[in-house]
Amino acid sequence: MPNRVYLDWNATTPLRPEARAAMVAAFDLVGNPSSVHAEGRQARRLVEDARATLAAAVGAQPRNIVFTSAGTEANALALSPGLRGPSGGPVAWLLVSAVEHASVLAGGRFPADKIGLIEVTRSGVVDLDHLRALLKDGPPALVSIMAANNETGALQPVTEAASIVHDAGGLLHVDAIQALGKIPFDINSVGADLATLSAHKIGGPKGVGALVMREGIGGLEPVLRGGGQEQSRRAGTENIAGIAAFGAAVKAALQTLPEDAKRMASLRDLLENGLRDIPGTTVFAKDVGRLPNTVLFTAPGLKAETAVIGFDLEGIAVSSGSACSSGKVQPSHVLSAMGYDPGVAQGAVRLSLGWSTEPDGINRALEAWRKLGNTLLKA
Repeated sequence: MPNRVYLDWNATTPLRPEARAAMVAAFDLVGNPSSVHAEGRQARRLVEDARATLAAAVGAQPRNIVFTSAGTEANALALSPGLRGPSGGPVAWLLVSAVEHASVLAGGRFPADKIGLIEVTRSGVVDLDHLRALLKDGPPALVSIMAANNETGALQPVTEAASIVHDAGGLLHVDAIQALGKIPFDINSVGADLATLSAHKIGGPKGVGALVMREGIGGLEPVLRGGGQEQSRRAGTENIAGIAAFGAAVKAALQTLPEDAKRMASLRDLLENGLRDIPGTTVFAKDVGRLPNTVLFTAPGLKAETAVIGFDLEGIAVSSGSACSSGKVQPSHVLSAMGYDPGVAQGAVRLSLGWSTEPDGINRALEAWRKLGNTLLKA
């Protein structure tokens, strides 16, 4: 739409030109990647090239990348009872941070009585002391902590958590969906055993995700069974066009990552400073490390759904907390876990930037906020 400003990049991103070109080229291929003839081998080459690109981007081996239909499916696949490391027994239960994405909070294939919650601080960062207490003297656990929160942008202490989890004989899963392309992420550097990714958060198409495993991880139980695709870890003919575009998007994003991150952080700071023109405006997780592109804010008396509509009418696309909760009139579970009361948690608005966000767009958003703030807030 002309003259609109898109500030909902954490929900989904525009398709990168490189990804679009890769999709168009893949659409012209007729072969099934499981077929042995020339057409099948050509299709298989696209899949394996993308697999190698993703593996190199996150420090994994290509054979340890499993393509899925989305980040949600990748998370469900990762949360598998019976997972085991190179030298340990199978995990017996699951611990997830209280600010995880809904697809992780659902617990994958773990029964409800085998799932525990890890508390977070007022700033939305995982409480490592609580994690230690939960793991103390217990059976090996699979622990799931996201690299960066999709609502607040708060970076989580996954490297420190990995050490704690491994000392207790467990495994660590990291949902890196919001991190990839915004901050450096390497599965070995952070100490993760499993990580999950999604194409449409980095300029690829919707409907493609990936599970990444560290070398030596076993016991993965497929969600979808039937065919032998993805080394029998995910049945179903691969989405060739989507996977090829995923690889192209990752390659393009990482080529400009340092410059994009620096520019987005500068625009984020400009945005935050301007938001405070309305008295009482609060930016959440301001005192901890965050993604360079994310701002979650509120003001006394603000109703998020009303503010989102108001921004939209001014030509600005924003969201209220997680996009997966759009349309549901309920407090943000992230802010509730951080200790904010329901009134505050229902009034949070998220603005998230991307590689093509311009200063003019930030200024327009601030103009809209000044107008809305003076009409929507209680006296």
